Amino acid sequence: MQFLKEQTNFNFMGKRKIAALFSGLLIIASIASLVMQGLNFGIDFTGGTMIELAYEEEANLENIRDILQQGGYKDALVQNFGSIHEVLIRLPIIESQNMAELSNQVVATLQAENASTLDVRRVEFVGPQVGEELTEQGGLAMLYALIGILIYVSFRFEYRFAIGSVMALVHDVILTLGFFSIMQLPFDLTVLAAILAVIGYSLNDTIVVFDRIRETFLRLRKGSPEEIVNRALNDTLSRTLMTSMTTLLVVLSLFTFGGEVIHAFSIALMLGIVVGTYSSIYIASNTVLSMGISKADLMPVVKDDDDVSEDGAQV
Repeated sequence: MQFLKEQTNFNFMGKRKIAALFSGLLIIASIASLVMQGLNFGIDFTGGTMIELAYEEEANLENIRDILQQGGYKDALVQNFGSIHEVLIRLPIIESQNMAELSNQVVATLQAENASTLDVRRVEFVGPQVGEELTEQGGLAMLYALIGILIYVSFRFEYRFAIGSVMALVHDVILTLGFFSIMQLPFDLTVLAAILAVIGYSLNDTIVVFDRIRETFLRLRKGSPEEIVNRALNDTLSRTLMTSMTTLLVVLSLFTFGGEVIHAFSIALMLGIVVGTYSSIYIASNTVLSMGISKADLMPVVKDDDDVSEDGAQV
């Protein structure tokens, strides 16, 4: 990071059209994936039963799938979880069966075909009504967060900055959701929490950039709006990279040592940090510049002397 101690002079806004095209293509791909195949919702949202088992020997996933299909569980999803000895089984809601007893029946079915004893590590059950409520409340949580941020930034900054910040946040959310849709990674409550955290992180980074842009516009007497925005972005580059890299190291530690349970959560945070840093520069700042921001828009309103009488009273 030695080079950041010296004043940088990267032409960020010189590449803003290329960045806008790149972001547009990513957004289109994300929306297309969300429409065509959707998200791989976990049982937190869809309802169902999740069973985590541990085998003494290496688990044969194909054999486990065959046993479950023969036992009448044709819609069961089976995958390794953490190691080759651990298995995660996901079962959708079965209307004609007591879901509270389903896990015992599944374990008994597998145990009958296995010589060694199975270790039941975890069993989770979510009813259909709860899953539907979580889906609705989760979507509303993101919507309310974006509306609240729009109101906050509108009061703190000029309206162009408010629009730019919301554009950046929408960009970050769509790309994160699109990545999970394209890769079909499990989307559960922990991922939703990560997306809300990404919204907060991205907003904080965007506000820091906007503060510097406003200060730079008021400080520099010469220069085009593009040059002034570039200067502001270069001035905040050191802080932005240091914050992003430090946060990424922490999240990478969670991904590496936190276990399978928070892998999706860690992936969402890592992606959000990268995308949030990018959007603060090439989405938020680009939007403000494209809307024609100028020094005159940021100057404080000064009352005319003619509106004030000689004794200082307002006319």
